[in-house]
Amino acid sequence: MSLSSALSIAQSALLATSKQTSVVSRNVADASNPDYTRRIAVVTSTAPGARVVEIQRTANDLLFRQNLSALSAWSGQSALYNGMDQLDLSVNGVDNASSPSTAIANLQKALQLYATTPSNQNLGTSVVDAAKQVVNSLNSGTQAIQDFRTQADSQISTAVDDLNSLLSQFQDANKAVISGTRSGTDVSDPLDQRDAILKKISEYVPVSTFTRGDNDMVITTKDGTTLFETVPRSVTFTPSAGYSAGTSGNTIYIDNVPVSAGTGDTTTADGKIAGLLKLRDGVASTMQSQLDEIARGLVTAFAETSSSQPNAAGLFTWSGAPAIPAAGTLVDGLAGSISVNAAFDPSAGGNPALLRDGGANGAAYVVNTGGASYSDLLISYGNKLDQPMAFDSSAGITVSSGVSDYAANAIGWFEGVRQQASTNADSKQALAARTAEALSNDTGVNVDQEMSLLLDLEHTYQASAHMMKTVSDMLDSLMAAVG
Repeated sequence: MSLSSALSIAQSALLATSKQTSVVSRNVADASNPDYTRRIAVVTSTAPGARVVEIQRTANDLLFRQNLSALSAWSGQSALYNGMDQLDLSVNGVDNASSPSTAIANLQKALQLYATTPSNQNLGTSVVDAAKQVVNSLNSGTQAIQDFRTQADSQISTAVDDLNSLLSQFQDANKAVISGTRSGTDVSDPLDQRDAILKKISEYVPVSTFTRGDNDMVITTKDGTTLFETVPRSVTFTPSAGYSAGTSGNTIYIDNVPVSAGTGDTTTADGKIAGLLKLRDGVASTMQSQLDEIARGLVTAFAETSSSQPNAAGLFTWSGAPAIPAAGTLVDGLAGSISVNAAFDPSAGGNPALLRDGGANGAAYVVNTGGASYSDLLISYGNKLDQPMAFDSSAGITVSSGVSDYAANAIGWFEGVRQQASTNADSKQALAARTAEALSNDTGVNVDQEMSLLLDLEHTYQASAHMMKTVSDMLDSLMAAVG
């Protein structure tokens, strides 16, 4: 081997070692970055002893796709569960203190106490006050639910804007990958950036991907709707200024295809957007229907009846009074319009004794004609709150019960749904964490391993430097001999 060849080999080895050291140092520097994928400097030897360093990226497409799916599922379930917590507190209060069930239970107690001493009109006033608390619970609950739906609508609008922005960022990253691939340069950084953006996109909608020539990536939703192909597809949504009971929310469209909220309490469609849709149009709407059914049951239970006239609204009245809502028929917004009949309210000039005697709607309804100890009507009202009546099954509760039990069942229904959402959120969070850990173990940086590689590269550098020094000494000796 000639001295010039030896010198060339040593120089090539030093350059290769320098590039390898740079790659390992970069790995160590980004070891804590969850969006960084480990690089490997692969050395290829060519004649006569030259070395070429090619940088490769340790990717695992299968684990990455599993992590995307897990992230989407967790994001959707988390949005659903967190929204339910907020909804429960807004409608039912802490420990259900402001729930209709609690207010109805207090009304029953006031009725029972009044029935024991019908001559005490202060107790009659207490019944009216308890009825006002029931009305306030239903009115404020309706308002809270519709405010919540409006807020969810606003969050959906923000999420759609964020998704469109991410798709635009993805387009820039994808262009950088394609350009680098075509020119033969290292595209590890653009690939990392593209994957990081894809993770964020999957938190909003479930995605599926495939890669074409030049590393060009195409994104579709889980149901096959194109989300990105060369350019981003448009995600559109028109938010509503406000909601009322029975009002349907606007649809989200991806490339003119409607987005589904999924079915069931665990939402089969994943992603934050699906979770918000489920809250706005599913859980909150069902909760409103239950309040409306409770209000209908109260109007029916306290209706005044006689043999000569049909039912008419009694203690509780509503926007359709004096008629009584049809049995088993859901009336949207009834919980928001229910009120205490002014004929019973002393603060409005009414007489609470009409609870004992009847007659709020005319003489034909008078039941007691002067007995101060008459309690039959009061007892009958209390009994009607516990008597089974027909409720609309579309409100989510199919068990036949009285109004008081229905109100309690409404709390049970919501707690069951929320508990299921909590359990699923925990399991999906665990799955997302496990898939992220598996992906990190396979493609992430192990600092101990990198430091060991640095030590080996140091030895290689020393050997190459020693070879160059030896060649230099030999050249010096040769020049001295010639001179």
